[in-house]
Amino acid sequence: MSIRHSSGWKQLADKIAGAPLHLLRYLQSKLGALLLDEKEPGTESIAVSKKVWAAVRTQLLDMLNSASGEAAVLESAEQFRLRLRAADLALVQEIDEDTKRLNRNNVTRTEAYYHSFMRCPELHWALLAHMVSRNGGWSMTDLKGDLLPHLMDSAKAETLFQFLEKANWLIFQDAYPQLLLYEKSRKHGRSLFYLLPAFSVSRFMRPIWESFWENRSSAMLTIGLIINEQHYIEQRILQDEYWKQQVVDTLTFKVQSLLQLNQVFFPMKEIGQRDVPLAGLIVEQFSSLEERIEFGKKLYAMLFGIPSVSEGARRFAQARRHTGSRADYWPHLFATVRKSPAAAVYKRRLDGERLLEDAEPFYSPPLNQAWPDQRHPEPDRSDWFINTSAFRYMRSVEPPFPYEMSDEAMFGLNKIELAVLAGEALK
Repeated sequence: MSIRHSSGWKQLADKIAGAPLHLLRYLQSKLGALLLDEKEPGTESIAVSKKVWAAVRTQLLDMLNSASGEAAVLESAEQFRLRLRAADLALVQEIDEDTKRLNRNNVTRTEAYYHSFMRCPELHWALLAHMVSRNGGWSMTDLKGDLLPHLMDSAKAETLFQFLEKANWLIFQDAYPQLLLYEKSRKHGRSLFYLLPAFSVSRFMRPIWESFWENRSSAMLTIGLIINEQHYIEQRILQDEYWKQQVVDTLTFKVQSLLQLNQVFFPMKEIGQRDVPLAGLIVEQFSSLEERIEFGKKLYAMLFGIPSVSEGARRFAQARRHTGSRADYWPHLFATVRKSPAAAVYKRRLDGERLLEDAEPFYSPPLNQAWPDQRHPEPDRSDWFINTSAFRYMRSVEPPFPYEMSDEAMFGLNKIELAVLAGEALK
């Protein structure tokens, strides 16, 4: 046996030897959370009145009943804009320019969401999108970090990045004009949502925005946007034959739990502490439209229904500018600059939730150092809203319990390192 293989097996054995203790701590933490059945004081459900939902459903049903054919194809944005007055067209073009300027990459999108929320705190979806997009950023940069490159070649990493980037880009180019149009409506003191077709937004959103303009139900609007955006990427990403073949139906994607693509974390304390408690959730089947929608609704209920999560996430968003690096979340474990050149052979660094003595932090680059900005072709403009299947998601939601996920995050990181060590030993 070579020295390299001998060293690799020893590191793997050491990692496995420590695993039972870390697993026991993890299970104790999960059991403790399950046995603790008291909700945090101040926890609130995310409720929308049945009357509001009923009114929106009626309008949506009228749309479907008046439509002809089975597939609803929107009038092209260009055709719609030809009928606009000069003032409306100028406003639409301004929103277009702002959206394209800020849709450069994950960092610019994530910051744009946050600033939208700061300007209009009633737009709860903007803060939710900001926090979820932060997680998406380090899913992208993980592909160029110290761990995942040992589990996949550069071609697979590139394809997975393109998949994540495309979904991130699509959601922004559909949702951000809606947020800006609301801001313009506030500025002008009247609803401007008749302009939504200029951005090829689904018909589904017009009654929801009009209802929000009248009753200011942030919960109703947020749930509506979650439903819309997940349907929007369903037909353009998850059901697209290219992405199904290259990503969704691959073994790499099916073990997404190993890659932590199915986890979203919200910090619950000021950043800078060694152990920042995290709230979060795991979606079991990312490829399932229903699971993604319910996942999004539960994340929203957590972010706006649980005081410690809401306060912690807001403090974090304000204090720590998004870079895409995991160092934003775990500065004691990750660094944006390598202290030493990347090693061809990985050496164990983790002991549970801590680095081994004298071990260097994991390299986690900022997004702008990991990936260049991408150019995307214009998306399909057909409307997903062709039947009443989305109506079943239009209901209130309770904050999930348990929601503390600090141990889950570290357990996941240890699983990745274990997989890397196993791969090294078997080479």
